[in-house]
Amino acid sequence: MPRRGRKIRLVECSIPFAAEPMLFSFSANPLQRLVALRWIEILMISAALFFVGGYLQLKLPFAALWGIVFVLIVLNVASLGRLSTLGEPGSRELLLQLALDLIALAGLLYFTGGSVNPFVSLLLLPLTIGAMLLSPIDIGLLTLVAFAAYALLIFFNVPLPPPSENLAGFDEYLLTLTGVAKGHEAHLSGHGFGLHILGMLLNFVLSALLITLFVSRMAQALRRRDALLAATREQALRHEQVLALGTLAAGAAHQMGTPLTTLAVVLHELRLAHAGEKELEADLALMENQVNNCKNILSEMLSTAGQERRESGALVTLSELVTHCLDQWQLLRPAARCSLLAVPAEKCSSSPPQLFANRTLEQAILNLLDNAADASPSGIEVRYTWTAAHCLIEIDDNGPGIDAVLAEGLGKTFIRSDKGGLGIGLFLSNATIERFGGKVELLPRESGGTHTRITLPAVDSSAIRPLKEETQ
Repeated sequence: MPRRGRKIRLVECSIPFAAEPMLFSFSANPLQRLVALRWIEILMISAALFFVGGYLQLKLPFAALWGIVFVLIVLNVASLGRLSTLGEPGSRELLLQLALDLIALAGLLYFTGGSVNPFVSLLLLPLTIGAMLLSPIDIGLLTLVAFAAYALLIFFNVPLPPPSENLAGFDEYLLTLTGVAKGHEAHLSGHGFGLHILGMLLNFVLSALLITLFVSRMAQALRRRDALLAATREQALRHEQVLALGTLAAGAAHQMGTPLTTLAVVLHELRLAHAGEKELEADLALMENQVNNCKNILSEMLSTAGQERRESGALVTLSELVTHCLDQWQLLRPAARCSLLAVPAEKCSSSPPQLFANRTLEQAILNLLDNAADASPSGIEVRYTWTAAHCLIEIDDNGPGIDAVLAEGLGKTFIRSDKGGLGIGLFLSNATIERFGGKVELLPRESGGTHTRITLPAVDSSAIRPLKEETQ
């Protein structure tokens, strides 16, 4: 392949994963999640105060209540500043943050009826968050703070004012509707007990929604993490298989050197002995050429094996990669028929991108070309195109096709087919292309045969940060 780009020995790169909500991400900063939850808490409290003061027109100590909301806002702004300057917080810092949240909620409840407030169970919210973020000792301390707050609210509180005007009538209607007022009209009517029951209902609905939201999203986050771990384990097993094959291949390459050299010498002597026989001489020349190709491949594999591990490869264009692979493949299989169909650049969504390529990637593509040609002796078609983020190479054959169930396992493990193959070539090609951040897909064609799609990530050359370079 033409090595026109820079050789990159080490390249800083990152693998993008599906975005995970910050509140439920295992990689998010715990204080960052706490700040996000506190903003939600501030919005809900503010909305409740506006509703109670503006619509229900209850006479509450709003100055003190809004003061507590202001303290929460100051705490959150200070926490944001803490996030931008320092690292991840310790368990004790999180304990202090949650204790302040719990005390703020207790203060709001103190001015709104104390323990008889139907929303008193919101004191459990900081405990729920603490159970996810704190150590066992710290969550025990936070639980003691919650116990103390609830106990103090029983004895120390500002009673809720009785309902007036329309609310008093609504309170009596709720008492009658629920059946609580029967036999107790004298001491329940006019004390807001019906409104208390309604508040308990709203509190239950709110608690159920919060539990459903948090538990379900946390469960989804756990399932995503388990799936990622399973995929990582599967990839590690594939890498172990590739390493084992590489070790066997290296030993086989050394052992094949002597027989190939012997064949080359014998074929050369036969050509000299039958110099006058044109047809036989042509056949012997072809055989000698193929043996020399085998020797060159083994020599190149042994001489570059160590270097390919250290280098990520060269930056090349997609057309250079495809053209070079087809040239190499036609030398190895001169009788095979192949049509190259390049998509015009004006039909693509961006200018031609570059990608990383080296000998291992070339060999992976050659293996896929061999599979297609073996399945379709009449010829194959190769196309390439690109988007802003990906390079696509597509190989179409007219063979018998691949069973859908078998296609799912091909490239992921060794699978014995009806023709006796183990799928090693496709397994190695898939592993190599995955190492470059790409993937291989085998899809059935409507007209018969198999459509092989190779997807490789395009490289933004301006974003490359080489740690070591050498210019050729």
